Amino acid sequence: MRPFPTVRPIIAPSFLSCDFSRIGEEILRMEEAGADMLHIDVMDGRFVPNITVGPVVVEAVARCARTPIDVHLMIVEPDRYIEAFAGSGADVLTVHWEASPHVHRTIEAIHARGIAAGVSINPATPVSVLEDVLPFVDLVLVMSVNPGFGGQEFIRHSLERLRKLRALLKERGLSDVLVEVDGGVRGENARDLVTAG
Repeated sequence: MRPFPTVRPIIAPSFLSCDFSRIGEEILRMEEAGADMLHIDVMDGRFVPNITVGPVVVEAVARCARTPIDVHLMIVEPDRYIEAFAGSGADVLTVHWEASPHVHRTIEAIHARGIAAGVSINPATPVSVLEDVLPFVDLVLVMSVNPGFGGQEFIRHSLERLRKLRALLKERGLSDVLVEVDGGVRGENARDLVTAG
């Protein structure tokens, strides 16, 4: 397992932005540019409208990448695919709160495969739903767009949600939990995101 970067903030470019005919070259270019982690969105056409990549592609990426690979499962029934994605070379598997009825059990199943576990929440899901699972996760992913499509506009209310999450983590003494933001992140809002937590 490639370890999480220790310096914050972390830059984790989206794999879906690469030229798929040149995956190896694109990963090298991303790493040379200073990216700290690679974010791969896995979509199933059910939890979100789009379909993207599966474990075979993650395995190909893992053969090229030196940076940690964060696999974001935007899929229903994520428990059915933990084994496949853990075996593909992912360093962290992130599941959606909304897609996993037994999220604590899902997190334990991910950890049992020897990799880090994350939980994600959609823009309309309150941060408070995470209170009881925060002690068990390595990463929390706050969606700042509605999942399923690239190129959406950043939802400004996400900044307030990040502040709430950061306060909750501080209150619980969980400052080592990585907070990630997905969607509409650009140079012009990056500073606001870091300030918000």
